[in-house]
Amino acid sequence: MRIAQISPLFEAVPPKLYGGTERVVYSLTEELVAMGHDVTLFASGDSITSATLAPMRDQALRLDPSVKDWVAIYNRMVEMIFRRKDEFDVLHFHIDYFPLALFSRQKVPFLTTLHGRLDLPEFVETYMTFADTPFVSISDSQRRPIPDLNWVRTVLHGMPANLLTPQPVKQEYAAFLGRISPEKGVDRAIRIAGKAGLKLKIAAKVDNADKEYYDSQIKPLIRDNPNVEFIGEINDAQKPAFLSGAQTLLFPIDWPEPFGLVMIEAMACGTPVIAFNCGSVPEVIDPGVTGFIVNDIDQAVAAVDKIPLLDRARVRATFDRRFTARRMAEDYVDVYESLARPAARRLHAVTA
Repeated sequence: MRIAQISPLFEAVPPKLYGGTERVVYSLTEELVAMGHDVTLFASGDSITSATLAPMRDQALRLDPSVKDWVAIYNRMVEMIFRRKDEFDVLHFHIDYFPLALFSRQKVPFLTTLHGRLDLPEFVETYMTFADTPFVSISDSQRRPIPDLNWVRTVLHGMPANLLTPQPVKQEYAAFLGRISPEKGVDRAIRIAGKAGLKLKIAAKVDNADKEYYDSQIKPLIRDNPNVEFIGEINDAQKPAFLSGAQTLLFPIDWPEPFGLVMIEAMACGTPVIAFNCGSVPEVIDPGVTGFIVNDIDQAVAAVDKIPLLDRARVRATFDRRFTARRMAEDYVDVYESLARPAARRLHAVTA
């Protein structure tokens, strides 16, 4: 199939450091190419891909402080893709609501995977305006705020099987990986590790939007807890050793997480996860196999004592069964084909 993948422009594909959606787009694009599909990736020009790269700007927005209005850049991006739409059998968007108004008025099959939270009133109004267009969710729980959209499938994220692998290192700490923000619960992670008597290593990005929160709320907690080490952002090359060296990944979220890529990154390294029961967590964690689902800090502390009972090889095997990029790509190809078949029938009816 001739497939267009349309990535956000905030990070390169793949991201140099933190970046969830762009990382998923990279994994999907590379796997589709490996499966023999003709893929064009619309992304920033500093992206690296086996597909045909269609650069929408020279560099990722995060690296360009000169940009004052990124919405203008996205509007241009959607128009440039629209002008090329007939080159493809299907167009797969990962940029939220931006393509909906324009692409709902044309015939080439397209779909939008929604990667973020949907529980804000303005999102409900916007997406319901285009309720008949095809959407893919990244967990069933993500759909709850807007259940009546044209949800064609839930496709859980996947990642390359050999990107992160278990390393032969001793497990000596609990890990927190991702981003510092109130909803990610790093303050809870610090409390859990402290109560459990575990050292905690935090490998996380601090966005400008969350810097005041980090400085006022988290930095003092780290300073007052000698068993807490803040590492900062890490890249994919650093993740295997970081995650393999952890007894457990703490995922104490306080929001309706649409997926939570760090959970399967930990599983890829054989590391069990202790996660709070929010959003997608029950769809990702197999309790007693890949980790434990808890409701509060005390339950999380109790779960730490049970982590040694879990088989790290079985954690990795579960990743191989459920969360590889190949499984994700195969799921999406099923969606692409289901959307393209009606389009082919319409074209035959017109030309017959």
